[in-house]
Amino acid sequence: MTGEGEILDLFRAAIATAALVGGPFVITALAVGMVVAVLQAATQLQENALSFVPKFIAVGVVLLLAGPWVLSRLTSFTTRSFTTIAHVGQTAATARNRP
Repeated sequence: MTGEGEILDLFRAAIATAALVGGPFVITALAVGMVVAVLQAATQLQENALSFVPKFIAVGVVLLLAGPWVLSRLTSFTTRSFTTIAHVGQTAATARNRP
């Protein structure tokens, strides 16, 4: 049935979009966290705020820089999702009405 394949493709695209959109934020937080951890280990300064604040600022900068790209990806995925759902619904309604 074509509807099942389209729904599976939609789920696959959802996972790929989530990874693609969230990736820059996670990688940035990981990189900044590693740098801060090395600096904290070298200076023997263990303060929780020193690990949180730089990550927060770095992720904010990534959001400012990548915001338009993230928004366009999410908008195109949402449009594709609604189009696919409508097409699957029309296909199912047409199949039900056949004698």
